[in-house]
Amino acid sequence: RQLCQNIKSSLQGADILFSNFESTMTNYPRPAKDTSRSMVFAFRNPPSYASLFKEVGFDVLSVANNHSFDFSPAGFEDTMKNIEKAGVKAVGKKNQILYMNVKGVPVAFIGFSYLNHHNSLNNLPDAKALVGEAKKNAEIVVISVHAGAEGSSATRVRNRAEMFYGENRGNKVLFARTMIDSGADMVLGHGPHVPRAIELYKGKLIAYSLGNFIGYRTLSTVGNLGESLILEVKLDAEGNFMTGKIIPVQLDRRGIPYPDRGYGLSLIHI
Repeated sequence: RQLCQNIKSSLQGADILFSNFESTMTNYPRPAKDTSRSMVFAFRNPPSYASLFKEVGFDVLSVANNHSFDFSPAGFEDTMKNIEKAGVKAVGKKNQILYMNVKGVPVAFIGFSYLNHHNSLNNLPDAKALVGEAKKNAEIVVISVHAGAEGSSATRVRNRAEMFYGENRGNKVLFARTMIDSGADMVLGHGPHVPRAIELYKGKLIAYSLGNFIGYRTLSTVGNLGESLILEVKLDAEGNFMTGKIIPVQLDRRGIPYPDRGYGLSLIHI
């Protein structure tokens, strides 16, 4: 409860509150990674933590990211089940489309990463087909994508594939715009651990990276790695961007978020 206490008021009132959950919620004991190697991490949280997200008010958590299989497929399945058991929707399985009804408007969420465990942004034909399928049943299609290089120097996004530690982390610009061209209405990016640009493309919003939000005693918060935000977006019933608000957030040394009083509010009106 302490983790979100300082910014909880800024998370209230949304029709849908969404976040990327870059960890696992499982009691499965054996990591799927060799954590004795440098820069290799396996993240795990007690299943009981799922209730914290429900208490804050989260509606949807994406688990399509490079830590969702840290404790093998069993840990991934546990994570999905524990999130759902707490009353929050989880999205991130391969070929999964999550449908919701919000004030009478059907909304679909699809989770992508650069890994073949999930829907991959590097497979554009399959990605376009999923969006097309979602658009048959939903007025608004929201894409979550975990991709791109990481770290304090990864703030800029370019229209090219990003390589990181020998992995093809995908071309986020090509992917995001292709998803919009295929019928998606908003693309929410994460993965680089720093905020990146926000683009309005054909009347649809693309956020290339929302940065870190909570990383209790796990993620670095030095410099721009501790700078984060809450993105508030208002769409019309067809998914077109209307207005938005950026609420700046600062992570302390423990990875706990606080309102960044130094910047106030930044408003976007198009």
